[in-house]
Amino acid sequence: MPFAQLVLGSPGAGKSTYCNGSAYNYPSMAAQDLTASSAAVHVSHRTEMLSDPANDHTSYPCAIDVRDLIKLEDIMEEDDLGPNGGVLYALEELEQNMDWLEKGLSELGEDYVLFDCPGQVELYTHHSSLRNIFYKLQKLGYRLVVLHLSDSYCLTLPSLYISNLILSLRAMLQMEIPHLNVLTKIDKLSTYSPLPFNLDFYTEVQDLSYLLPKLEEESPIGSKFQGLNTAIVELVESFGLVSFETLAIEDKRSMMHLLQVIDRAGGYAFGSAEGANDTVWQVAMREGVTTMDVKDVQERWLDAKGEYDDKERREWAEQAKIRDDAERAKEAEEEDDLESMSMPPDSGVKVVRK
Repeated sequence: MPFAQLVLGSPGAGKSTYCNGSAYNYPSMAAQDLTASSAAVHVSHRTEMLSDPANDHTSYPCAIDVRDLIKLEDIMEEDDLGPNGGVLYALEELEQNMDWLEKGLSELGEDYVLFDCPGQVELYTHHSSLRNIFYKLQKLGYRLVVLHLSDSYCLTLPSLYISNLILSLRAMLQMEIPHLNVLTKIDKLSTYSPLPFNLDFYTEVQDLSYLLPKLEEESPIGSKFQGLNTAIVELVESFGLVSFETLAIEDKRSMMHLLQVIDRAGGYAFGSAEGANDTVWQVAMREGVTTMDVKDVQERWLDAKGEYDDKERREWAEQAKIRDDAERAKEAEEEDDLESMSMPPDSGVKVVRK
C-alpha cells in the first residue's frame, strides 16, 4: 500500500523547501537511534513528484516531473493564457492524461511519494482538477494526506491570520482528504513584531473573538467591517476544523514531530510496509518519541530563542571536537600500526614514512 503527501500552500509558504528538507536533508534519520519512530523509517524511501508545470528549477531531483508532459510557457504561447489560467489548463491536461501519471507511479513501486503542488490557491479552493487527480490516486491504492503550508508571518497581522484560517478551511472542505495545516518558518517569528497572544492561541484556534479588537486597531476603517469580521470569526469557529502544527525546517526535532503527526494522519504509523505487523504497544511507543508541545515551541523560538541558540552552538562545538578527537586518535593508531610493522633485512622493501 503506497503512501503520499500532497503539499499545498500559497507562493512562498515553503512547499519546495519542505519537500527538499523532508526527503533529502533528513535521510540519515533512519540510520540513527530513532528506529522506534515510523517517520525515521520512511524518510529514506521518499521520492519527489513535481506537480507544478510553472516550476522549471527545483533544488531536488524529481522522480516524475509534470513538465515532461506539459509546460506552462507552451500553454501561454499556444493558447494566449496568463500564468494563472495556464496552470489551471495544465492541471486539466494532467487530469485527462492520468495514464501518463499512473505509468510513472507504477515504476516507483511502494515508494513514499511527495507531490509538490502549484501555489495557485484557486486550484484547491475552487477548481476541481487537482481534487479529481487526488481521488484517482486513492483509487490506485494510495493513502493520502494533505499538507497545507502557511507562512508564520501571517500571525503578525490579525487580518492575514483570519484570511489564512478561511483559506485553510476552504481547502479542507474542498479536498475531503486527511488534512494538516502547518505554520512554516516558525524560527523567524522572533524577528517580527511581538504577537499579542501566545502561540497556542493561533495553533489551536481558540476563542477568535479576542481578535476582533485587534482587527479594528489594524485598520482605521476596521469598525465599518465589524459585522463582517464577527460573521467570519463565527463561521470558522462553528466548523471547528482548523488547527495548526508548526515547523522550523532546519530543526530536527521540529521536523521529526511533524513527520510523526503526518504518519498518524495518513495511517502510515499503523499500516506501513515496514510496520504493518507492529503491535498496538509498539505503535503507541513509536508515537511518543518526539512529542513536542506548542508551549515548547513558544519557549524555543520566541521566549528564549537566544539561550537555545547558544546552547545549540555549544553542543555543535562539542560534537565537532569529539569527531576531531576521534579522527586524530584513529590516525595516531594507524601510524603506530605502521611503525610496528617489521620487515626482514633482506626483503628489498624500503618503507618511506611522511
